[in-house]
Amino acid sequence: MLLHLPTSVSEVQQHTAEGALPIGGATLVWASFQRDGFPDRAMSLRNLPEANALGPETLGSAVVLQRIDDRVPEVLRRAAGGIGTGAVRRAATVGGNIVGSTLRCLLPAALVLDTRATVLDTTGVYETDLTELLAKRPVLLGITWRTPLVSGYLKQEGDPGGPPPFVVATAVHAEPDGTRRLRVAVRDGYEFLTATTACDTDVDTVLHALENTDLGALPAEARDVVHGRIRDVLAR
Repeated sequence: MLLHLPTSVSEVQQHTAEGALPIGGATLVWASFQRDGFPDRAMSLRNLPEANALGPETLGSAVVLQRIDDRVPEVLRRAAGGIGTGAVRRAATVGGNIVGSTLRCLLPAALVLDTRATVLDTTGVYETDLTELLAKRPVLLGITWRTPLVSGYLKQEGDPGGPPPFVVATAVHAEPDGTRRLRVAVRDGYEFLTATTACDTDVDTVLHALENTDLGALPAEARDVVHGRIRDVLAR
């Protein structure tokens, strides 16, 4: 396998056109490579400056999870800190987790931050939403978001060998018209559910509004967990 380490976006575009497979920390794909065979060409973005950005509203795709600190919102920091062991977090990358993993542990946090993705395909660099990123899977360079007023994150304990642990991510943003908006994202097994509603009213009205979204179809026990996290974030 020929591993490319591009240092510029133009090199990334060239290697992509040549069929190089993007890899992050290879914490998840290595086993599949050993089972199915290694690709002829692979590409790591660890030497690309744009993919190593880390700031209050930006995170590069090649940033390893261990580097994610209090420069990013609480919901994203706690999501990263709860992934695997220290050894895994020192190798796994943001891009590998969001795009290359079936668990996508960072995805609920990214969803509630109303995240945009900076990506690259054969036409060049452009910005898109997470839905298109996961559907079309262009090369992810990084993500950006709007800083929330407050955010929160809960990952329940999981059973070894069982389904992925239940996750609830929440964030409240100030909107341009002066109102506040709550965003909620849930990982239930391998399914991701999202909802959003204005949250300038009392918490019971907010919870009632969310009952008419996809979250209302969750089992009663899961809804109680979600409601608890919403009450917590709105009380701050």
